[in-house]
Amino acid sequence: MPIRHLVLLRFKDDTPDAEQRGIESAFAALPAQIAGITGFEWGMNNSPEGLAKGFTHAFAVTFEDGAARDVYLPHPAHVAFVARLKPWLGDVLVLDYSV
Repeated sequence: MPIRHLVLLRFKDDTPDAEQRGIESAFAALPAQIAGITGFEWGMNNSPEGLAKGFTHAFAVTFEDGAARDVYLPHPAHVAFVARLKPWLGDVLVLDYSV
């Protein structure tokens, strides 16, 4: 059964725009580096409801199954991405569910 991995991010206020763009690109590059990812999309919050709680970016990664997600989490490309993100991360929310 496919797994959807939702990641909501809020960057620190002092994160340069160029760094945000680089992190967005680095996240979008992961599907080409890690087997088992069958879908990827992302966008910036544009909801008029005012309920985002400061989160600005949403990423949705779809995995073939739970085993593919379990390979992704410790994968060196993912670990390197997280290391790049951490200094600029204000907050994160991750939620996985079966599709």
